[in-house]
Amino acid sequence: MKLVDEAEIQVIAGNGGNGCVGFRREKFIPLGGPDGGDGGNGGSVWIVADENLNTLVDFRHQKQFRAQRGENGMGRQMYGKAGEDLTITVPVGTVIINVDTDEVIGDLTRHGDRLLVAKGGKGGLGNMHFKSSVTRAPRKATPGEEGEQRLLKMELKLLADVGLLGFPNAGKSTFIRAVSAATPKVADYPFTTLYPNLGVVSVEAHRSFVIADIPGLIEGAADGAGLGAQFLRHLQRTRLLLHLVDMAPVSEEYADTGVVASPAEQVRAIERELARHDPELLQKPRWLLLNKADLMFEDEARERAEAIIAELGWTQPWYMISAISRDGTWPIMQDVMAFFDRQKEEAAEAGDAG
Repeated sequence: MKLVDEAEIQVIAGNGGNGCVGFRREKFIPLGGPDGGDGGNGGSVWIVADENLNTLVDFRHQKQFRAQRGENGMGRQMYGKAGEDLTITVPVGTVIINVDTDEVIGDLTRHGDRLLVAKGGKGGLGNMHFKSSVTRAPRKATPGEEGEQRLLKMELKLLADVGLLGFPNAGKSTFIRAVSAATPKVADYPFTTLYPNLGVVSVEAHRSFVIADIPGLIEGAADGAGLGAQFLRHLQRTRLLLHLVDMAPVSEEYADTGVVASPAEQVRAIERELARHDPELLQKPRWLLLNKADLMFEDEARERAEAIIAELGWTQPWYMISAISRDGTWPIMQDVMAFFDRQKEEAAEAGDAG
């Protein structure tokens, strides 16, 4: 199923029911007095995170969600029935934004997280509330309040530990196939990944992490160019970025895709797009994976890799791999798991020190 990671909906809470003007009328009780009941409260609209969902595709066609209205009050001091709340389920990782104010009103990151997005109107008061020693037969009741209405934008940010990024045809889909059970489309042309793919990497029993394959980026992605622009947000939740680069020279047939020939230039171009989208992305740990080493002799590949690292002045970890033959891919996964273990230990030590 194609991942739909953005949707806009209107939520309308139920109006409160109207209060009732009524009087007690029974045989032998000529002055029974006011007995109009209150209206019921309107239903509210809630959004709940569900780990069984992985897309916002259900909101492609249904754009409006309305909770139930409260019933009107009745005589004999009978209150109107409250309207039922409306619950909307979304995938875990969905951010809720108020379109009118551009304010983030919720970030549902765990299964079962609930967010009230539109509160139901309060029911009106019946005339039994307005009787007094002066006004013994009030003919006054209040109408129910209107429920809240909001226009919401929902953005899904994948909850992955590791994000793969790189230019089209760098080998990201092949890499995630090599290290997990994910089966993204792989072909010998750019832009084969049209939506993010998630894979679970199990290093050993009870030790695993989630890796996300993000569609290829090109220069100008932060401004909307290419296919990866709308998916840059998925990198924001990751703890580690793996930056794949094609070591081999790029064919001229890909020139119109925006791919630049030099691997070092490709790295710098991606860095510029990350900085323009969210400067904090550049602060995340990012390891460089020089892919397609199998297309060259071993000595030539090593020499080329070291030249790229020297040109970049790269100081973070880097690896030379062949995703298609899986050469060098598994040691990286073991290093990633060890990296997360160290993070966990450091966080525990910091907590103890605090």
